[in-house]
Formats: sequence, C-alpha cells, structure tokens
Amino acid sequence: MISLDVNGKKYEVEAAPEEPLLWVIREKIGLTGTKYGCGIAQCGACTVHINGEPERSCQTSVKDAQGKKITTIEGIPESHPVKKAWIEDDVPQCGYCQPGQIMSAVALMKKNPSPSDDDIDQAMTGNICRCGTYKRIRRAIHRASIMAPDDTMAKGGKS
Repeated sequence: MISLDVNGKKYEVEAAPEEPLLWVIREKIGLTGTKYGCGIAQCGACTVHINGEPERSCQTSVKDAQGKKITTIEGIPESHPVKKAWIEDDVPQCGYCQPGQIMSAVALMKKNPSPSDDDIDQAMTGNICRCGTYKRIRRAIHRASIMAPDDTMAKGGKS
C-alpha cells in the first residue's frame, strides 16, 4: 500500500512503487482533472504540484510522491485568481491542456505575483497548447496578478 496526501486528503492505494502518479491520481483516486498528454513529461498536461512545485505526474512514481503534499487541479479553489482570470479571459479552446496550464500558472504566481511577459513565457514553456491559446494564457496570468493581493497568490491552493 502506498500512502498519498492529495489535496489535503490522505489516500491509501494499492500500487506498484514505480507506477506513475498520474495513473494513481486518475484511476485509483478518481481525480480526472489531471490529463495524460504525451507520457514523457514534455507537454505539461499532467502537471500537479508536489510540495508546491509543478511536476509532471506522468514521470513521477508514486514511491517518489509518497510523504509529500500533492495538489491537483481539483485542489486549486475556484476562487483562486488564476482560475477566475482563466474564465474572465475565456482562455480554453478545447480545454484539454488547461489543467496543466493552470497548475503551472499558479506555481508561477506563487513565486512571482507580478510576472513580466518573459517570466510568463519562461514558466509556461513546458506546457503545450495545441489550440494555440498562448496569448490568452499570458493575458489571464497578467489579469490574475492584478486581481488579488500578494498573500492570496502565495497560498496557491493546498500546495
């Protein structure tokens, strides 16, 4: 049995130590917001926070995640400025990559509440959007930076 702390809740799951965290989150815990994209940590669709840092869950084993705080897209409150900005700026097109995009944006805003375009581009580089909504993503991150005081961004959900 593997013990995981996901979104502030403890889970005991039967999984091989090397099983990817992505599959345990989706198939055994039942949180399907985290998406499978490429399986090689290149597209960012599977991004979660592990101890507050964005990580690709498709290449993180449950053994490596055990004992750490894991936050999925479901663990970021709807009231979070990044989620609110995403809605206000109508960022998603197909929406498939958006949970990973949001997780990376929340991590960026936690570290840098007022990022420049270059900061955003650098932080979001590992997230691919096949629909090309990059300008809307950047605009939403800028909107989020003016929507909330710095202490709200620092909380960033349950990371």
